[in-house]
Amino acid sequence: MAPALLLFAIFVVVPVVQAARFSVFRWNGLGPMENFVGLQNYVMALSDQIFQRSVTNNLTIAILSIAIQLPIGLLVALLLNRKFPGQTAMRVIVFVPYVLAEVVAGVIWKLLLQPQGGVNAFLETIGLDSFAKAWVGDPSVALWTVMGVLTWKYLGLAIVLLLAGLQGVPEELHEAASIDGASWWQSQRKITIPLLGPTIRTWAFLSMIGSLQLFDMVWILTRGGPDNATTTMATYLIRQGTERSQYGYASAVAIILFVISFILAGLFQAFVLNRDAGDDKPKQRRKKVSR
Repeated sequence: MAPALLLFAIFVVVPVVQAARFSVFRWNGLGPMENFVGLQNYVMALSDQIFQRSVTNNLTIAILSIAIQLPIGLLVALLLNRKFPGQTAMRVIVFVPYVLAEVVAGVIWKLLLQPQGGVNAFLETIGLDSFAKAWVGDPSVALWTVMGVLTWKYLGLAIVLLLAGLQGVPEELHEAASIDGASWWQSQRKITIPLLGPTIRTWAFLSMIGSLQLFDMVWILTRGGPDNATTTMATYLIRQGTERSQYGYASAVAIILFVISFILAGLFQAFVLNRDAGDDKPKQRRKKVSR
C-alpha cells in the first residue's frame, strides 16, 4: 500500500500542486516566477470564448461517444457472441483499429480525408460526388468528422469489453427463456442487457474520461481547427503553453481541466457506479446470514 501511495504522490499529487503554483503567475517558462497574478489566469480562461468552446466540444464528444458507440458496440458484441464460421477472425478485425497507435491512425485518416483523398474519391466512384467536401477543413463538418474517426478508433474497446461481459451471462438463462417461448431479441433485451449493466457503466466511465482528456487524434487531424471548430481543452492548453509560451495561463487551464474531470468522475461514481457496489451489499449480507 505504501509504495502505491508514494507513486501516486510522485506522479499525480506533485504535478497537480506544481501546476497550481504555476497557474498564479504570469510566466513564460524561462527564469524565476516573479509576476504573481493570483486568480487572473483563471478569470481569463473562463471568460475566453475559445476555451468555452473547447469545453463544449469536450462535453459534446463525451456525450456522442456514449450515444453512438454504445448501441453499435452492443449490437456487434451480441452478434459476435453467436457461433458462426470466422467468429475469431471477426473479433480480431473489429479490435485492430484500437491497437493502432493514435499517430498512425490519425495520419492515415488525415490523408484519406483530404479534398483529393480516398474518401472523396470513393464517393465520386459510387456516384455520390455531391457529398464530397473538405472533411477536416470545413468548420460545419469538422467536429462530426473527428467524431467519426474516434468512433472507428475506439469502438473495438467497447466491443471487447462487452464480449468479456457476455461471457459471464449464464447460458441456462437463455435456455430457460427459449423454452418459455422468448425470441432471441427478447432474450437479449430481458436477460443479457440488464446483466451487462456493470460492464456498460464501467465502459461509459472510461469513455467519458477519455473524451475529456482527448488530445492526440484531434491534434493530428485538425490541430483544433478550422476556426477552433474541433479544439478541446487539451489542445487549447498545449497551444497556449508551447506555441505562445504562456505557461502560467496554460497551467490554469490544466487545473480547470483537472477540476472538471474530477467533478464529473465523482458524480459518475456517486450516481452510476455506486449502483454496482450497492448490488453487492445484499449478497454480502446474505452470505453472513447463511453462515
